[in-house]
Amino acid sequence: MGYTISIYRREVKSKQLAYEGEDFFENTNNLLPFTSDQKETLEKRLLNYGYLLQNENATGKQFEHKKLKGVLALLTDHALYFEAGFTEQGVFEISMTASEFTDTDEFVKYDPQNEGWEEF
Repeated sequence: MGYTISIYRREVKSKQLAYEGEDFFENTNNLLPFTSDQKETLEKRLLNYGYLLQNENATGKQFEHKKLKGVLALLTDHALYFEAGFTEQGVFEISMTASEFTDTDEFVKYDPQNEGWEEF
């Protein structure tokens, strides 16, 4: 297991903050699916950021950064998950990339290791 950061649709943040309980993210019914345009945009950005498609299955599309071994991304219908080992370079890469992916009002970043939702 490594350091994980997630990207969700903006509306998921409001739902999670209003949720009573600790298990919000365990139930995919709480997560709003990306639109096809949003998924396409996220995939294109991953490719532009140097992530290469490694595998596609029922879970989603798995990517690995072409220069940073062990820096991964998983694009599902409901979230984009970034993962890195506990290396300074890997954690920095996924944290900065995830923040940059929220440069529109469509997406929000959730970092459970760092107080949850990123605020701007």
